[in-house]
Amino acid sequence: MEFAYDQTTRDLLDKVSAFMDDHVYPAEATYMEQVAASPDAWGPPPVLETVKEEAKKQGLWNLFLPGEDGAGLTNLQYAPLCELLGRSLHLAPAATNCAAPDTGNMEVLHMFGTDQQKRQWLEPLLAGRIRSAFAMTEPRVASSDATNIETSIVRDGDEYVINGRKWFISGAMNPNAEVMIVMGKTDPSADRHRQQSMILVPRDAAGVDVRRPMTIFGYADRDHGGHAEIDFTDVRVPVDNLIGDEGAGFAIAQARLGPGRIHHCMRLIGIAERGLELMVDRATSRDAFGKSLSEQGVVREWIAESRVRIEQLRLLTLKTAWLMDTVGNKGAHTEIQAIKIAAPKDVEWILDKVIQTHGGGGLSQDFPIAEWFAQVRTLRFADGPDEVHKNALARNEIRKAAARG
Repeated sequence: MEFAYDQTTRDLLDKVSAFMDDHVYPAEATYMEQVAASPDAWGPPPVLETVKEEAKKQGLWNLFLPGEDGAGLTNLQYAPLCELLGRSLHLAPAATNCAAPDTGNMEVLHMFGTDQQKRQWLEPLLAGRIRSAFAMTEPRVASSDATNIETSIVRDGDEYVINGRKWFISGAMNPNAEVMIVMGKTDPSADRHRQQSMILVPRDAAGVDVRRPMTIFGYADRDHGGHAEIDFTDVRVPVDNLIGDEGAGFAIAQARLGPGRIHHCMRLIGIAERGLELMVDRATSRDAFGKSLSEQGVVREWIAESRVRIEQLRLLTLKTAWLMDTVGNKGAHTEIQAIKIAAPKDVEWILDKVIQTHGGGGLSQDFPIAEWFAQVRTLRFADGPDEVHKNALARNEIRKAAARG
C-alpha cells in the first residue's frame, strides 16, 4: 500500500500552496471588506477577479474536472489539492473555477451534454465567464427523497413548459449565473426513478421569478453565489435544452452528486486543518486561571482529538477517491456514503471546540469560524441528509450479511 502522492500531485501541491500563500490568504481581508461594503450586492467582490486571473496564469484552473475539458487529474490527485482550496472556502475554490455548484453542473454537461449544449454553456463555464445554479430542492415536499419532486416539465411541440417552485437554489443569486439545471417530472406515471428529467433554463427566461434570497443561519453564503427561492411559471425552453433522455434525471443526479459529495469532504478537511491551527494559536496566546489555555487538560484533549479525527477523515477520503478512480463511483458507493456521513459531523465537532477556545470571539465576525460552522452544519443536508446515507449504508450491510447466508 502506497501512502505517498505521485509526482504530479506533489508538484501541484507545491504550486497550489504557493498560490494560497502569495495570492489567496493576502486577499482574504480585502474580500471581506468588499463584501461588508456592499452587503446587498450578490456579484463577486472585485478582488476575486484579480485572484482568478492569477490562477489562470499559473494553470491552476478547472482542477476538479478530469479529461481534456479539465486539468486531466484523477480523483486521488485532486483530493489533496481540493483540501488546500478548502482552507479559504470563500475565495480559493471560486478563484480556481472549482466552486460548487458550477463544478457539478460542468460535470453534468461534460458527461451528458450535447455538442450544442457544451458550446453554449459548458465552454463559458469552463472559461469562468459565467456562473450557474442547480435547482432541485423544493419547499413543499421532503426533498431528501428526490422522487418527491413536483416541478413539472411538459413537452409542447418544440418546447418544454416548466412549472414549480424551488428553494435553496445554490448559485442563483449571483448576477453572473446565466443558466440553471432544473430537475422536474416529465412523466409522473412512470417508474418512480424514471419520472424525473433535467433541463437547462436560462436565468433570464420569461416566467423565472427569483422570489427571495435564502440565508444559512443568517449568512448569505455568497461564495456559492447565494441561495434563492424561485418560481417557475410557464417557463418555455427549446426541447434541445433537455439533458440526456426523458426520465434520466434521477440517474444524472446520482452521477452529479457522487463527485460532489467527496469534493465537499475534501474541502471540509481543509477547514478542519485551518480551524485546528486557529485553536492552537488561540490556546497558546491566552491565559486563564493562572496558566496558558494550551496547558489546560480539556483544551489539550480537544487538540489531540481534532488531529485524530482529521487523520481518519483524510485517509477515508483518499481511499474513496482511489476507489472512484479504480472501480468507479458505483463501486465506491459505500465509501462515498461513509465519508459524507463522517466528514461534516467530525468537522462540526472540531469547529465547536475551536469556537470554545476563542470564547465570544469565536461567535463573532472577527474570525471566520462561526461562518465555517454554519456551512459545515449545512453539509449534513446538502447532497442528501445524514439519515438517508446512513439508511442506505445500513441496508447495504444487511444485504451483504444476507448474501453470506
